[in-house]
Amino acid sequence: MNKASILWADDEIDLLKPHILFLEDRGYGVEAVVSGQDALDRCKEQDFDIIFLDENMPGLSGLETLALIKELNPTVPVVMVTKSEEESIMNQAIGNKIADYLIKPVNPNQLLLSVKKNVHQHTIISEAMTQNYQNEFARIGMQINDSLTADDWMELYRKIVYWELELENGQTPMIDLLRMQKKEANMAFGKFVKHNYIQWIQTPDNRPLMSPDLFKKQVFPLLDNGEKIFFILIDNFRLDQWRVVKELLVDAFTFEENLYYSILPTATQYARNAIFSGLMPVQIEQIFPELWVDEESEEGKNLNEAPLIQTQMDRFRKRYSFSYSKTIDSAHGERLLGNIASLTQNQLNVIVLNFIDMLSHARTEMKMIRELAQSEAAYRSLTKSWFQHSFTMELFHRIADKGCKIILTTDHGTIRVDDPVRVIGDKNTNTNLRYKVGKNLNYNPKEIFEIREPAKAGLPSPNLSSRYIFAINESFFAYPNNYNYYVSYFKDTFQHGGVSMEEMMVPFITLTPK
Repeated sequence: MNKASILWADDEIDLLKPHILFLEDRGYGVEAVVSGQDALDRCKEQDFDIIFLDENMPGLSGLETLALIKELNPTVPVVMVTKSEEESIMNQAIGNKIADYLIKPVNPNQLLLSVKKNVHQHTIISEAMTQNYQNEFARIGMQINDSLTADDWMELYRKIVYWELELENGQTPMIDLLRMQKKEANMAFGKFVKHNYIQWIQTPDNRPLMSPDLFKKQVFPLLDNGEKIFFILIDNFRLDQWRVVKELLVDAFTFEENLYYSILPTATQYARNAIFSGLMPVQIEQIFPELWVDEESEEGKNLNEAPLIQTQMDRFRKRYSFSYSKTIDSAHGERLLGNIASLTQNQLNVIVLNFIDMLSHARTEMKMIRELAQSEAAYRSLTKSWFQHSFTMELFHRIADKGCKIILTTDHGTIRVDDPVRVIGDKNTNTNLRYKVGKNLNYNPKEIFEIREPAKAGLPSPNLSSRYIFAINESFFAYPNNYNYYVSYFKDTFQHGGVSMEEMMVPFITLTPK
């Protein structure tokens, strides 16, 4: 750990000699001056890692010196070391972005702690995170092998996301090891889904919470209890993205955080329609054929969401007033903000926000967006920036001001794909990179999850011999024709539709206004 250079300004600096010697004994270079002006002169000549300031000095006061130092170097941490206990001075110091405030007489260890906190914090945290993850690595590996239930997998996924964010913040080399462990977990998760998915669909009373269950089991009970609910669905929203957005909302809400399982394919046409209808896709096709849009249709796949919500309301004999809104740009968002007062007259308001889905598609198609979202961390950062600086942040706070609960969720997540898997299909095969449905598919069954009888998985069959295949882990489907170009174009893009923890285990958050 590199030692810091310290500037200490105090008109009684001679009395502080023992403290200076204490810091020097620990390898720090301490330069002492007796006035604020001297401190400013030295700051013009040299960059210091941290500055200690007395408030009550002749000439320039500590607060005046602080303001002038911040003009010269806004990032240097400045610690006020003073006899003053006046609250007004403390407030002014904090307002001027003081790094710490120590009241004399100070213990030398207080000074050392302040230096470590303000100069070495990143290194100390990084080292601690590395050590903690090394200790946790074996336990996570055992948990991957021992996860036998849907709840086990949710617990494991939460843990992996936690460490992903912790190691990313610490910028430690362990993040590469975690990525390998995450890939291992996704391979095991794919096997788990293969063994259990059909049974889940066949026995809805014994399965984990899934897309068609959300309104029946989570939304309607709140409405029956007299709550007014805003059901906000952010397309392509993952647990890690929720975790970085959450800190923007802690001042306005308390949270109940859960996960649920998206149905397959983890794509809007299937998963979101299942949420809003409370039915599996094959049931929608059979009961409401006018509301189901098949793969081969050029019609938009999510144009019937409000009617599907109405069918579910009618089926469960719910007479609640509800609205449906979908925002695809800031103009839609501003209109939505203007309608919040009238929307709160409804018992249920469903809002679909499409930014993250548009971001993932734009990242594939636009070089500039791909550069901006090169990594998972950058992708999360763009999500947080959108949430904070678009109308979305204001939307959540206005709803909180009205005292309404929010259910925040998504229809499916997304995964960054890396491994091409060859597949051959006829001209009617759909274009999604993570799942294919068709009657003449040629593939290696060991590399995918296949469903030969779609009806058993709650899926419609465009043809009598149609089957569905799903990519697992980080793979994506590529055709042999123009293979190298196809692979280079889609490698490292964010896709959805297949089987992975990120796509299938997605957030379901209840936000209650404070």
